[in-house]
Amino acid sequence: MSARTVTTGPLRHEDAARCALIERELFAGDDPWSEQAFHSELDSGNFYVGAYSDGRLIGYAGLGLTDFESSVHTLAVDAEFQGGGVGKTLLRALLARADESGLPVFLEVRTDNAPAIALYLAHGFEHLGLRRRYYQPSGADAYTMGRPANRD
Repeated sequence: MSARTVTTGPLRHEDAARCALIERELFAGDDPWSEQAFHSELDSGNFYVGAYSDGRLIGYAGLGLTDFESSVHTLAVDAEFQGGGVGKTLLRALLARADESGLPVFLEVRTDNAPAIALYLAHGFEHLGLRRRYYQPSGADAYTMGRPANRD
């Protein structure tokens, strides 16, 4: 595969259909988000970022924000682009936003998703607990993970 230029920017309503397609491909067994779910998230005022290659959406991530904490709502990268640093770039965008507000960050991740767990551990997250049968309908377990507020 030749080197591709990847850019990031705010996720847009016109990206919702592509997001839903990536969701269906990656999370078919676990109730993937619909196009409407992405529209609702974008309307909610949460922070969403997209990764683009040649103008095409190849990944996305979202962060919910409250006055006291933030939580990673989603992070996904098209299978064709996985392993190339796109997920890391998206996660760093979310963490930068949380850090601007001095908020800790929480998330859930499938216990069998070793690449994602390694990414989160490398960015200061720690295992906090286990949610049995968190993902439905597959019944897969999830780790809860957290990262303290970075107020630097």
